[in-house]
Parts: sequence; C-alpha cells; structure tokens
Amino acid sequence: MHFTRRDFVGQALALAAAAAARGGSANDAAAVPAATRTVGPNDKLRVAVIGLSGRGGTHVGEWLANPDAEVVALSDCDPAGFEKRRLQLKDLPRPPRFEQDFRRLLDDKSIDIISIATPNHWHAVMSVWAMQAGKDVYVEKPCSHNVEEGRVITQWARKLGRICQMGAQSRSMTGMRQAIDFVRSGKIGDVKVAHALCFKRRKSIGLVDTPAPLPPGIDFDLWAGPAPKVVPIRKNLHYDWHWDHVTGNGDLGNQNPHEIDKGRWGLGKSELPKRVVSIGGRLGYRDNGDVANSQVTLFQWDDALLISDVRGLEIKTPPTIARKAGKVGVANIWWGTDGYVVTPRYNSGVAFDYEGNELAQWSGGTDQLHFANFVTGVRSRNPADLHLDIEQGHISSAIAHIGNVSWTLGEVVPLGTRPTLAADDKHVLETFASFDAHLSENDVDFAQTPLKLGRELTIDPQTERSSDPAANALFSREYRQGFELPRV
Repeated sequence: MHFTRRDFVGQALALAAAAAARGGSANDAAAVPAATRTVGPNDKLRVAVIGLSGRGGTHVGEWLANPDAEVVALSDCDPAGFEKRRLQLKDLPRPPRFEQDFRRLLDDKSIDIISIATPNHWHAVMSVWAMQAGKDVYVEKPCSHNVEEGRVITQWARKLGRICQMGAQSRSMTGMRQAIDFVRSGKIGDVKVAHALCFKRRKSIGLVDTPAPLPPGIDFDLWAGPAPKVVPIRKNLHYDWHWDHVTGNGDLGNQNPHEIDKGRWGLGKSELPKRVVSIGGRLGYRDNGDVANSQVTLFQWDDALLISDVRGLEIKTPPTIARKAGKVGVANIWWGTDGYVVTPRYNSGVAFDYEGNELAQWSGGTDQLHFANFVTGVRSRNPADLHLDIEQGHISSAIAHIGNVSWTLGEVVPLGTRPTLAADDKHVLETFASFDAHLSENDVDFAQTPLKLGRELTIDPQTERSSDPAANALFSREYRQGFELPRV
C-alpha cells in the first residue's frame, strides 16, 4: 500500500460511489478507515518498528519489554539497521520479520501499531499513510518536519479515529508529572517564564565537496522519500541528517522539542505563541551543516514567555543558569514569583525558594511508561487517555519549527545584538549575557561563521499562520512525486 495524493483521491471517489449507493455522502466515504484487526482485551498488540538505528533501538527494546505488545516486524531502508538489532532479538521464540520497504507492512492487516523512528522528514507522511492503512501510530519527536505537517497528522487521526502519540517520554515520567503539578499549583507563586536548556556539545560533521557514500544495499529512493532524491554533500548519510534542513531541524527541532514541550506544559499553554524571534547561527566551525548549532529563541504568549537556549559548542565555564539547573546539559526551569522549579533530567525535579531553601523534590519513571500510556490509549480508543496526543505533540514540534523559520529569515548582526521582543525581562537579559560570553569563550570567528538575528514573527494561534508571507511559505514544503503528504 503506497498512498499518493492521486491514489487517495481515487480511493475516496470509489468509496464515495459506494456511499452514494447506500444513501451516504462523499464526506462519509472519505472518513471510512481501512479494515483493521479486531483486538480482544487479552490479545497482544502487534507492533512494527520502522527505522532501526539510534532511537529505533530504544523503540524495539521498549516494545519487547511491554507485556501487552508483540514485535512482529521491523523495517529500515538500510539493511544494516536490522543487523544492529540482532542482539536484541536473539532470545525471541518468534523473531520478527524484516522488510526493507515499510510499505509492505502497511499492507499487513494483522499489524496494529506502527512505531516510527525514522529521520524527521518522513514522520508526517509515514504517520498519515499508516493511519490510512488502519494502524495506530507512535511517532518520535518532532512529529513533523514543518509547521503544517503536525496539524495534518492531527486532522487524519481525528477523521479516521486512530490513536497517535508523539514520543516525548517525559510526559509519562512520574517524577516529571509531579514536578509539573507543583509548578502549576501556585506554591512558587505566579509562573510566567520558562527556560528550556539544551547545553549539548555537537561536533562538526566535517566539510567535504563530495556526496555522502551510500551504505551497501540501502534503498536511497526510499531513504529520501518526500525530500528531493539527491545524495547530500557530507561525510556520512546517517545521523548527520539532523543538521541538514532538508531532512532535519537542528537541535531546536531535535533535542529541544522535549524541553519546549515541558516548558509550555508547565506554563499551561496549549496553543502556539503569538510572537517568536530567534538569534544564533552555525557558529564556531564551518561544515556541511546548514542549521544553527547555537541559538536562543523567544516564544511569547499574552501572559507568558518561553526561552529556548541551545548551545552546541563546548561549555567551558558553566553559567549561573546551568548551575541552577544542577548540571550542564539538558534541563528545564520555571521561574515563579516566590521560587523556581528545576528538572535536570527527564524524570526528576526539585523546587527552591529564592533564599536557596529546598521546597520539594521528585523522581521516578522510565521510557516504558510512555509506551505503556500509548497502549492504554490504543485499548480505550480515547485520545484523551494519552499523555501526549498528537495534537499536543504537534504544538510542541511546531513551536520549534517557527523558531527555525524566524532564524532562516534573519540577517547577519554583530555579537551583542538583541531582539526587541521581551527585551526588558531579566531572564532574557541574563540569557543573552551568558550566551554572548559562551560564544566569546569559544573564540567564535563571526567573519567565518556569522551570527544571525531572526525576523520577529507574529502568529495567529487559531489559524497557525503568520502575518508574514515569507514565513508562511516555510511552514510547509514541496513533496516529491509519489511521496506527497495527503491532506484532509
């Protein structure tokens, strides 16, 4: 089963004719989901994992550990991905079958769940195709490659009655859920500012002028999928796709959807912000990447502010913000009028007043809880049972994408330049002072790797569009023929 837009229109017309024959309408026909297996309350859910390197290994492990699931199939356009999983599979009485082309798995009516851990540019198209084929979907963050895609996935999930969850595992960690409850309890006063930290060293991917060598046996046409079928200019095909805007979204759209999701969760925001601006660049080295490695982005609602702080260079002197977070790495901070809460890991947190006194702490939870929560939703058929239903996954992913759109539309500026958005907020001032010091300490040559101040964007949360036509043009993408994203 390979649904292009043309295929889907043809299928919808055929179903419309059938609906008309029984007195229905074309709209009724378009909402008919594909045939699915009847799953009893004691039946194991049959799972296929697509994308077997990196995060895909975690998917395989978590599904193997889930007593309600059975891994029946694996897929990767590079056969080496399957080889990486052999050790995980060696003790299974019934090893899963391997299919290089995942579309064969969509044809299999015995499969209940598609678990997606592919490069970002495939997430939306694959999710929609899977739901059209009658599967429920667990898709890694970001659930989309651009702003529009997440809304389209959500529309299909609702129209077809499918269950779809995004993989931001903190949502199900007991320690994190307790920390967020505390943030929103009023015990640290009014909380109007959240800080999403990603201090994560990312090395250069190198600078070459030749296409990446293709691994033996890879189906590159399938690897490219919705993107242009052009072998990228870089040393390695795999993983480094994160740092190419055609397939990835930089760390703002790689690691920081986790932190953005937690940040807005604590702020109680379930829609896109109204104003966004980003400043940063691919700083400190010249390579074949074309997305920012160091980037501060401000997201403002009417009554709240989220600061995303991404630093891909070495942290030589931990700034005050990192010390408050308890480590130099990935973390979140929520600033209240009477204290603050820090979550230095996915499953833990601690609260302080401004005198330095500890107020509370929490810990607990593993990735398995998020997969188990998805199973709960699949069993109940109720998206409200999910800790991160696709609509909320879309919001967190789209926030990151809008930040990257702002940066893409920006202009080169000297170090020390500040956006006007939230310019007087003390947390913003501290962040930029620390960010500038960090770049100086890494001896960034701005003549070679320039700093860009992004365009400040105004967003309508209802339409999820900008008032800037240039930004709206980047909220979607062109899809290669045969790999189009079906619209509702």
